Amino acid sequence: MTAISRGIVALILGIAIFSIQDVILKLLSGDYPLHQAMVLRSLTALPFHVAIVWWFDGRLSTITTPGWWKMLARGLLNFVAYTAYYLGLAYVPMADAVALFFTSPLFITLAAVLFLGERVRLVTAVALAAGFGGVLMVVKPGGEGFDLAAFLPIIGALGYAISMVVARPLGRTESAAAMAFWGNICFLFCALALSAIYGSGAYAGSSHPSLAFMTRGWVTPELSDLLLMSGCGVIAAVGLTLLTYAYRVAPAATVAPFEYSFMFWAVLWGWIFWKDFPDMIGWVGIAVIIMAGLLVIRTGQKEKAAPESAA
Repeated sequence: MTAISRGIVALILGIAIFSIQDVILKLLSGDYPLHQAMVLRSLTALPFHVAIVWWFDGRLSTITTPGWWKMLARGLLNFVAYTAYYLGLAYVPMADAVALFFTSPLFITLAAVLFLGERVRLVTAVALAAGFGGVLMVVKPGGEGFDLAAFLPIIGALGYAISMVVARPLGRTESAAAMAFWGNICFLFCALALSAIYGSGAYAGSSHPSLAFMTRGWVTPELSDLLLMSGCGVIAAVGLTLLTYAYRVAPAATVAPFEYSFMFWAVLWGWIFWKDFPDMIGWVGIAVIIMAGLLVIRTGQKEKAAPESAA
């Protein structure tokens, strides 16, 4: 199996595994705070990450390379991204939240234009405009039931896009397992910091699902809920390693389109657990976001390949 094939398989498996974590956290969001779930998840994941480093790298010294602080910084980006996403998920239907999160390819291209001075083809510019038009269809600003929490998955997409861009150059010197390890360490310490602020429940009381998920104090969990939160640690360890490995061994433009397999799971789980189903406008918006993202990815891949073909 080629490196590209391994990357694609790893990404599809990682996405499927991560979708289960989304279901668990959305189910728990009405009774527990996100920071409590993150602390328990990260603690459970820690020994698994150490074992994964040993299994993939054959030694633990890859954790303590000079680039550890860069891996930790990337972990902070992931923490911000997923915190915003999960806070949004507490309020937004799962299919909508996932669709909005998949604006990340659009943000990657837009950032390259604004901050790196890169030029894009007309077809890419049209795809970007269409993609953000699809966002408006899903969010429906000004419509009945609109809430600012709908923008949280988009903020998550921005952070995730940056972290994936960072993963590629880091992968030249650092292992996927080591990056996943430091990502988990960052999640643990950031979640502990949030727990120090909100864990006592002093700021609890908000009726908004997203705010309550952040500010609610720690709750003694039932055994079944404790197992679910701890199970997220196993899911995070395996899923994050698979995704990081995919982007490390294969070009991002090649494997990224397969992230859209998440939409299948999002629609399925949303229908099974919450009887949520996008309306017609929502379906159109989701389709536009996906097509725009795929077009941006494919166009970027062709532009990068052009100089190689001409050589």
